[in-house]
Amino acid sequence: MLVDRPIAIASCCPMSVESAESAADRPALWLYDTTLRDGAQSEGLSFSTEDKLRIARKLDRLRIPFIEGGWPGANPKDVQFFWQLKEEPLEFSEVVAFCSTRRPGMRAADDPLLKPILAAGTRWVAIFGKSWDLHVTEGLKTSLDENVAMIRDSIEFLIAQGRQVVYDAEHWFDGYLANPDYAIATLQAAHEAGAAWLALCDTNGGTLPHEIARIVAEVRDRLPAAALGIHTHNDSGTAVANALAAVQSGARMVQGTINGYGERCGNANLCTLIPNLQLKLGLDCVPEAQLAELTATSRFVSEVANLAPDDRAPYVGLSAFAHKGGIHVSAVERNPHTYEHIQPDRVGNQRRIVISDQSGLSNVLSKARSFGIDLDKQDPTCRHILQTLKDLESQGYQFEAAEASFDLLMREALGQRSSFFELKDCRVHYDFGETNPRESLATVKVKVGDRTFLEAAEGNGPVAAMDAALRRALGQIYPVVTDFHLTDYKVRILDSGSGTSAKTRVLVESSDGHQRWTTVGVSGNILEASYQAVVEAIEYGLMVRDVVSLQPRSTPLVSNPVER
Repeated sequence: MLVDRPIAIASCCPMSVESAESAADRPALWLYDTTLRDGAQSEGLSFSTEDKLRIARKLDRLRIPFIEGGWPGANPKDVQFFWQLKEEPLEFSEVVAFCSTRRPGMRAADDPLLKPILAAGTRWVAIFGKSWDLHVTEGLKTSLDENVAMIRDSIEFLIAQGRQVVYDAEHWFDGYLANPDYAIATLQAAHEAGAAWLALCDTNGGTLPHEIARIVAEVRDRLPAAALGIHTHNDSGTAVANALAAVQSGARMVQGTINGYGERCGNANLCTLIPNLQLKLGLDCVPEAQLAELTATSRFVSEVANLAPDDRAPYVGLSAFAHKGGIHVSAVERNPHTYEHIQPDRVGNQRRIVISDQSGLSNVLSKARSFGIDLDKQDPTCRHILQTLKDLESQGYQFEAAEASFDLLMREALGQRSSFFELKDCRVHYDFGETNPRESLATVKVKVGDRTFLEAAEGNGPVAAMDAALRRALGQIYPVVTDFHLTDYKVRILDSGSGTSAKTRVLVESSDGHQRWTTVGVSGNILEASYQAVVEAIEYGLMVRDVVSLQPRSTPLVSNPVER
């Protein structure tokens, strides 16, 4: 297992990595996260300084040994990021500053690009240089010898300033295939200059696993004393496979990003790599307790990045351990190993039984148990629920993604569905004139017990206005609804050939700040479909909250409610 402070080993000479390996039964493997630098180059992704700090501390808790924070001096955000981490250092991880080698024709000590790197105050620096002769002559417009000198001079300068260096050999695999002797010469220069790690980068992402394995093995043979790392991009869809191939050929540092974020098609996804390395190859990456935080970390980073999580992501996706077919569900109920390659909780995920028109009785029984309902498959109610489910899905309902609506459906069939309120009327008005052209106005009439309330509210759309008016009315009786809010709203046209009269399915995701639930509505009228989903969302939220707090008050919370 990794020590709490990886610097105790990694800050020594590269040979200390070898001695660490010989001291353990299994090889040491070092993770290097570049979400905050390479991942931030993903199209549509932008991190603030605070975002970067939050992610860095989350990765620190995951015990990632190296966290690349960015390029100090490239922008004010990165300068601020490194400054704040100097004030409040990470507990377990080493933060790494990133930069390029010096420019052609000058000494590293005189290059102003390297000064902010030193000012960042990190013990570790990642520096990238050119491996491909094409980039040297066409990109840098300099000689092959000068490029080698740039690599050597930059690393020697940084080490003289008390830094440890990870050398990223940019475009390594393309460079090696084009001119292997020159590519090796660039690595040799970095190694002789004192770089602790030599990371081989598949920058264009076009190399396949069998080529990665062969080339890494050849480099290992030619530079046996060097500590090798791997950095892969996903342009061929093989970034994770490439990283695994490199490890099996001798690489001992694996670079990647959370959720595979990165330029173009992204980087190797650490959320897939870590469990593959640790659970499948037996290579310790993070402590077992931290491995169980992987799913939460993945979703946290996607939330900070303001990107929807990939439900089908291996290991950490919502659907990674979801079972839909009736035969599958029946088998998993008997023995999870029949359709699960690992236990979901090892990576912090959980098994899900999906309800759809593909379902059998096993799905219904298992899903009912997940909601705390114990059904007997001999009970006719089970088949009634299954038939109702299939009838509704044939009309366009989708309970696979709307489990809260399915819970309500089951409880109604069992006679256990509570009646918290009755919506008597709902009207929505939108003004196309110049006065508040983007505001919608909704009025609702709601009956709770023997009281009826009429309320109105505005919103930036008809659904938002309807939701606000409904919660305003019910909040006078059920104060917990003030905690509810819509977090997502999806519309799907089910029969597009029908034009404007097409049937619409609406999925509404709601939250009370602690948990989320999704409900569904279907209608030829988009507002009616939305109304169905919103009403069920509030009903379900009331149902799952403390029953005592949901008893209607004898007097409303407001002194003069509008009553009819």
